[in-house]
Amino acid sequence: MKKRTTATVPVQALLDIRPGQSVELLKELHILTRDGKLNQDSRRKLKQVYHLYQFIEPLLQEAHAVHPDLTLVDHGAGKSYLGFILYDLFCKGLEGAPHLYGIETRAELVEKSAALAARLGFTGMSFLNLTVAESIDSDCLPARIDLVTALHACDTATDDAIRFALAKAARHIVLVPCCQAEVAATLRKNKGQAIRRAALAELWRHPIHTREFGSHVTNVLRCLQLEAHGYQVNVTELVGWEHSMKNELIIATRKGPPQRRPAERLAELLAMLGLEELQERFFTPGVYARTELAS
Repeated sequence: MKKRTTATVPVQALLDIRPGQSVELLKELHILTRDGKLNQDSRRKLKQVYHLYQFIEPLLQEAHAVHPDLTLVDHGAGKSYLGFILYDLFCKGLEGAPHLYGIETRAELVEKSAALAARLGFTGMSFLNLTVAESIDSDCLPARIDLVTALHACDTATDDAIRFALAKAARHIVLVPCCQAEVAATLRKNKGQAIRRAALAELWRHPIHTREFGSHVTNVLRCLQLEAHGYQVNVTELVGWEHSMKNELIIATRKGPPQRRPAERLAELLAMLGLEELQERFFTPGVYARTELAS
């Protein structure tokens, strides 16, 4: 295994880089400049990814203990910063045959990521130019996945990642949602009727409150959806608010069969907020049937 080259990296930059991290990778990702320096934006980006890695690493260790041929999917991978760093820090040199799949709809990003993995010798990485529906049914992916991540997946892309994870019976799901607009748009559309019906609608009467409340409600609905599928859910912040406003981190671990109570609460909340038209999105039809929920 190649040793990390540090001779051309300034001491200050080294203090920001985790032990074992490939400097060559960080340069290829343009997190480090060619002379090994970190600018402020890159330092912020690296801090976010490393902080997320601290949450993901124990999940990977747990999954690898029972399944040496670990499978990870980075959904909505973009330029695959997270996927490459996960592979470099955890999967590279691991016993078994761990494999990380990056799923992205932009073909040019898929091609660039595949080329970079080849240059670095990261043989356990694959990049697929697929939509969500295609990724669920694709023969290029295994039937079951150990961990699904979606970092800053915009608007409904987070829900698409959840749908994929549920279809693949993922052991762990790690989400950092971003730019959530669908629920807010539905709240806005039905606002007049909701205000006439109940004082609760005052929570989203003003446009700025509609946006903020809609974002909050979206993640509450996602958590209930995951709990209804038998996942234990933990919600925390990714990094301090001074680094990112898109700061909510949702971690879900499959613990048992589907559960009736969170599914009932989900339906009640949709009805209370006038969001019944979004029921099919949050109940993920075709993945599980409500009649099969455990008591």
